[in-house]
Amino acid sequence: MIDVLVVDDDFRVAEINAKYVGKVPGFRVTARAHSAAQALAAVERGGIDLVLLDHYLPDETGLRLVHRMREQGHGTDVIMITAAGDVGTVQSAMRLGALHYLVKPFTFAALRARLDSYGALRRTVERVGGRGPAGQEQVDRIFGALRTAPVPSSPGLPSGHSEPTTELICSVLHRADHPLSAHEVAAETGLSRSTAQRYLRRLEQAGRLRLSLKYGDTGRPEHRYAWVAP
Repeated sequence: MIDVLVVDDDFRVAEINAKYVGKVPGFRVTARAHSAAQALAAVERGGIDLVLLDHYLPDETGLRLVHRMREQGHGTDVIMITAAGDVGTVQSAMRLGALHYLVKPFTFAALRARLDSYGALRRTVERVGGRGPAGQEQVDRIFGALRTAPVPSSPGLPSGHSEPTTELICSVLHRADHPLSAHEVAAETGLSRSTAQRYLRRLEQAGRLRLSLKYGDTGRPEHRYAWVAP
């Protein structure tokens, strides 16, 4: 089994990512962390093969954490999973040795493709002799193992929608004891109001949420959404 550390400052996102990892054969989550300090402590305890790392952490960036890990001699593999999509951050991640970079929001299929390619990399290294010398053919096989094919959108999800974001919104509505507005859902999830509204509208159309109207002093009704039990 490949032991995984999931690092994300949002407890709910970390839980969703951990559940996704658990669905991929050969992988298991052995630790979660919500700050760089917690993540480094988990790596120092040992037993971690792969870190799924967010960049935006409360105490320092994910890239700074990777830099410190390398300075301290920790060669633990890293896959970045973050909303940071600027080219500079991506380049820095590559230079620090991140094996993949997955931009939020993403689908389960996209994460699984990266994990599968990582598993293939480990098996390839073992087959060509671990730490022994490698010729060009073996080197090409090692680098080729990390390639991933383009992942299509998940069935049933329109373009621009992702499974983790959908599950995050559903979890907020499921826990709520009263209908929530798009503004309230955005505040709970950290999403923009327009993004929350887009997902809420889609979930209501799919029959997973119930829409009600609340009239205020302005005369314009506020849309409020409640979880529909299956």
